[in-house]
Amino acid sequence: MKAYIQNRKAHFNFEILETFEAGLVLQGFEAKSIRAGKGKLEGAHVIIRGGEAFLVGTSISPYQPANTPKNYDPERTRKLLLSKKELAH
Repeated sequence: MKAYIQNRKAHFNFEILETFEAGLVLQGFEAKSIRAGKGKLEGAHVIIRGGEAFLVGTSISPYQPANTPKNYDPERTRKLLLSKKELAH
């Protein structure tokens, strides 16, 4: 599967020991926005809470600002889709 956004600075600033490929729970317009290249991972990190992984600090700009819900938060916490085996790793 194609990676639509990457944090290139992470490889420069940190030593990456292991990588995982995970899905991301998104709203429909967020998926379109990422495909259009409007997502940013700089400063993002993953937290594990209650046996689930969440991506914190990422920003996904609206695809069409005029059609975006009024209460939309571009920097909201998003759930990562990982198996329990990957989370226990």
